[in-house]
Amino acid sequence: MSNHTRQSIVDALRAEIAAHRPIVGTGAGIGLSAKFAEQAETDLILVYNSGRYRMSGHGSNAGLLAIGDANGIVLEMGEREVLPVVKRTPVIAGINGTDPTRRMSDLIERVTAIGYAGVINFPSHGIIDGRWRQSLEETGFGYDREVAMIAEAHAQDVFTMAYVFNPDESTAMVEAGVDVVVAHAGLTVGGSIGASSDLAITLDETVGMVQAIADAAVAVDQEVIVVCHGGPIATPEDAQYVISRTTAVGFIGASSIERLPVETALRDTVASFKAIEVA
Repeated sequence: MSNHTRQSIVDALRAEIAAHRPIVGTGAGIGLSAKFAEQAETDLILVYNSGRYRMSGHGSNAGLLAIGDANGIVLEMGEREVLPVVKRTPVIAGINGTDPTRRMSDLIERVTAIGYAGVINFPSHGIIDGRWRQSLEETGFGYDREVAMIAEAHAQDVFTMAYVFNPDESTAMVEAGVDVVVAHAGLTVGGSIGASSDLAITLDETVGMVQAIADAAVAVDQEVIVVCHGGPIATPEDAQYVISRTTAVGFIGASSIERLPVETALRDTVASFKAIEVA
């Protein structure tokens, strides 16, 4: 069981906002990432099934494919990899709310019982569009199930975060009682397995999207916290650009904080060793 309550997490985040410090959430695909994110005083650590794939060298979209039990992976990662090395920071479980093989009420009780302090809707069907999204919605695998999962967690007094992709989803999640809205700008650009810049929206487009989501959120609850994530927001400078032009108060990073720095550091370090002269 986590030492953090929903109210204690919300209070800590509000203290950061009051002190004019950004809220930063860090995705952790391995225990080492979680351990050192905590040392850097991240506010939240988030565990997703995509983190395991990402740190195995695969794109984050693997988390949306039928190649593993998303909820089972997050349970295992939390119990055996991340939670044992995190001492103080709230750890948030990425829950696949559209999973028809699990009772969400029981799953939420289980993730909190092993030490997770909250939940977020990941993997999310909100990132899917077109006819495939329409098909999912019409056959009982829609975003509304993710909203229902967050509502159930809120009813259990569990801290909640929600990835939202448009103002309507923002409204629905805040009405469900979510504590933190995460405005999702799409797959993070850059690196070996990220989206191409041609696929992503621009930073200025991201500013407009984030603000529209924030406006919809606060129209329901003026106290809800709004942060941003993904798309072209790949560096601290990108995050600063968006946050300074919107009412968002922080950033949730996975690829941008965990994968991209590791790719660069490993490549440069190995290259430095290979540059050693041998007599």
